[in-house]
Amino acid sequence: MPLALLALAIGAFGIGTTEFVIMGLLPEVASEYGVSIPTAGYLVTGYALGVMFGAPLMTVLGTKISRKRMLMLLMGLFIAGNLLSALAPAFSVMLIGRIVASLAHGAFFGIGSVVAADLVVPDKKAGAIAMMFTGLTVANVVGVPLGTLVGQSVGWRVTFGIVAALGVIGLVGIARLVPDMPETEGVRLRHELAAFKNVQVLLAMAMTVLGFGGVFAAITYIAPMMTHVAGFADGSVTWLLVLFGLGMVGGNLVGGKFADRALMPMLYIALSALAVVLALFTLTAHDKLLSAITITLIGALGFATVPPLQKRVLDQAHGAPTLASAVNIGAFNLGNALSAWLGGLVIAAGLGYTAPNWVGAALAAGALVLAVVSAALERRSGGSSTVVTGPAPTEQRVAAHH
Repeated sequence: MPLALLALAIGAFGIGTTEFVIMGLLPEVASEYGVSIPTAGYLVTGYALGVMFGAPLMTVLGTKISRKRMLMLLMGLFIAGNLLSALAPAFSVMLIGRIVASLAHGAFFGIGSVVAADLVVPDKKAGAIAMMFTGLTVANVVGVPLGTLVGQSVGWRVTFGIVAALGVIGLVGIARLVPDMPETEGVRLRHELAAFKNVQVLLAMAMTVLGFGGVFAAITYIAPMMTHVAGFADGSVTWLLVLFGLGMVGGNLVGGKFADRALMPMLYIALSALAVVLALFTLTAHDKLLSAITITLIGALGFATVPPLQKRVLDQAHGAPTLASAVNIGAFNLGNALSAWLGGLVIAAGLGYTAPNWVGAALAAGALVLAVVSAALERRSGGSSTVVTGPAPTEQRVAAHH
């Protein structure tokens, strides 16, 4: 794998850390600014909304410049947002800093996926995408726990300062290691938008929303589920999330490897197993050992779908994949928000803390149904569902020598 993927992974590590570390630091932030925990929660909501809307916005704004330069600009935006958060004199200013940082998130992973895929030969594309996303998964194992520990020990502002420094390392790495790749002549915004006329692109994004939504239906409410149902102490939740992160790392790498060999079968297996494991979680959540194993499996199976889903979008938006790729990153966040809302509804209805697991299982099963429908439509059309929205030969030029 090219060294340029390491630079992309470092950027992804910083982005993953800043996205999730705030959840463990909400009490400290709320205390310093004198706001309630629910109010401090706007720092999470604001970030998620920034990702959803920022992904297409920043990608559209970047259609006139090279992908390498756009990645560098996005890392600059990420650095600025985290510095603003670290130095914010008021809660409103910190919220602005979070939103500024979030604007880089979706476009970075979307454009980065295209760049990563173009750096390698065709049968290694999903593996290259998985390598970049490894930075995001490792962030949940290393970056988030350490960032939370630093924030609770010496102050949350230090955590965001460190994250900004990670952004600087990522920026330098991209500048030095990512090659200037040729742009496709004639591919403009209208070509990028044309990809959304392809039903296969829309189906892949719907699979992303439902499949990954299934994961977060359970994980969003993992703390009350594990403390009230499984009987873990409050301090154990952090280490349970580390297990979830370890599962994510393994699942991401396995998903990338096997998606290059058989993409749709990989999706069938991962989504089927995810639906079953989420359903079983309603039972295993009552036992400490079994719940720990199940949480790890949910992380592994959930992230095993990420490389094949992202590559599916790239394949189907052949010729102009940048905007579609970025919007699919927003789809992951849409799935997170949707599943968290649905999970909250069933808990509020009095069905118990394990009820979101049934919601997750249903969402994952829905994604599986869409995968089967997508494959059936593709077979019926003789594999010609891909829409070529630009001059593909130039776009598909593989920089195998890097």
